Amino acid sequence: MILKKVTIVILFCLSSLICFSQIREGETVDKILAIVGNEIIMQSDLAGQLLVLSQQNPNLDINDKAVRMQVLNAMINEKLVIMKAIEDSITATEEEIQSQWEFYLNRVIQYYGSAKRVEDIYGMSIARMEAEYREEIRKQILSQKVKQQKFSDIKVTQREVQDFFEQFKDSIKTIPAQVELYHIVKNVESDQNLREDLIKLANSVRDSIINGGSFADFARRYSNDPGTALSGGEMGWFPKGKLFPEFEKAAFALQKGEISKVVETPLGFHIIQTIDKTKDSINVRHILFKTGIVADDIEKTKKFLSDLRNKVLNGENFEELAKIYSDDKETKSLGGLLGKFPLNDLPQAYKEFIDKIPDGSVTDPLPFSSKPKQSYHIIYRKRTIPEHPPKLPEDYKEIEQMAIVYKQNKLYAEWIESLRKTMYWEIKN
Repeated sequence: MILKKVTIVILFCLSSLICFSQIREGETVDKILAIVGNEIIMQSDLAGQLLVLSQQNPNLDINDKAVRMQVLNAMINEKLVIMKAIEDSITATEEEIQSQWEFYLNRVIQYYGSAKRVEDIYGMSIARMEAEYREEIRKQILSQKVKQQKFSDIKVTQREVQDFFEQFKDSIKTIPAQVELYHIVKNVESDQNLREDLIKLANSVRDSIINGGSFADFARRYSNDPGTALSGGEMGWFPKGKLFPEFEKAAFALQKGEISKVVETPLGFHIIQTIDKTKDSINVRHILFKTGIVADDIEKTKKFLSDLRNKVLNGENFEELAKIYSDDKETKSLGGLLGKFPLNDLPQAYKEFIDKIPDGSVTDPLPFSSKPKQSYHIIYRKRTIPEHPPKLPEDYKEIEQMAIVYKQNKLYAEWIESLRKTMYWEIKN
């Protein structure tokens, strides 16, 4: 699968770049193997890539001419992709480059144990590595972006899934043992009396502002947003999509200088004043009345989930309860379905708890990440599916994903061929 092979090389970007620099230092003779646009591929570049691949697959014969040519062609293809990204005005921000660099660096540090160890092994400081490899990381980001634009939304029809299965069913690997998991999420809500008091306070402050009070003065006195209270509640300009949907909808509906009614978001209650706006961005000030979570609120949430757990253990249907009570919008309509996970490769967030319970059982309430809200959930281990040959319709989702990857790879190969026909490249003898 061409796309997969290229992606593997990208994931080991930092390691391969370091390998390239080491090989260059050790070689006395280097030569140009290929030219792609204004870029060149040196013999040392190929040697470095082969070294990385051999570390991933010790059985790979890096001296095999066919293997070397396959890797060289993959490198040419990658440079063509980057050229296409630049041609299409795709860019990489400094934040994206920094984030990718930190990801690669952390992978290498985890492998070798410490940053000092990395510096000792590669004979250069972390700062020098970053300076030398930022441009290569930028190119990798461009490559990833153009591929995502072209191939991430690829879908397959039911007929395509069936045709794929019929064509490859004898070569598809056995589906490993899996466990099917569901959950019910409950957000921790503040005490109802406190909420009512905050709403009354917010409305009282709004009335005072409407009757001539200074929005900025009331923000300094009442707002629970430490980042904006001292500046009179002013938040500055935000593009569409960066604020809570409820907040944004109310703010864009206001005319300049107009004051909103009290608006609730996951943070609490807001009074909003629109200072200025364009079609795609807005400048506002706000006063936040933050809802506070106390220990009693957490215990009430955990007790509610524990009661649901007991209902399931006494015979009630977990999926029906999830449809009624879960606060997780993504899974609620599916009866809380999280999915089927390989038994030997469970996500770390589930593993230590799921391993301890049998099929048909439910965990105790556990913390659930749903920022900015504080939440808990219970997880239902519905069933264990033994290892088995893939078949339809039981394994439709898994086979569908394989069919998507197959289609992506096929379209990627066709796209690469079109780039090879329209862009300059050559292999030097």
